[in-house]
Amino acid sequence: MVRLTPYLSFKDQAAEALEFYRSVLGGELDLSRFGDMPADAGMPIEDADKDLVMHGQLETPSGLVLMAADTGSMMPYVAPTSGVTVALTGGPEDYDYVAGAYAKLAEGGTDAMPFDKAPWGDFYGQVTDRYGITWMFDVGAP
Repeated sequence: MVRLTPYLSFKDQAAEALEFYRSVLGGELDLSRFGDMPADAGMPIEDADKDLVMHGQLETPSGLVLMAADTGSMMPYVAPTSGVTVALTGGPEDYDYVAGAYAKLAEGGTDAMPFDKAPWGDFYGQVTDRYGITWMFDVGAP
């Protein structure tokens, strides 16, 4: 099965952000750090980069997958762009999960559009979380 999976880029907060997202969404988190690479892999790693996340993957109980990495000194950092980065959507049976995720991600966040009944009948909201990632939430009406 092919999946489209968000992959978030951080300067140096990927581990912290993924731990936060795990506290919000649940699931299993796997982190690989730049320092875990074998010395003979052909990619020199600066000491300052060794604890940074080379690849992180959060798999939630419902099958959602969120990936992220830090940007080591060997590459340029590209900050998140404006607009929606991650969308969390579901049907009426997912309301409690999505509404709970919205509430937790909004803590310490900015630019929140309250998660509420939208003119088209769904429950909809948006927030930029404490890490600068913009989330959109939509739950179909019963």
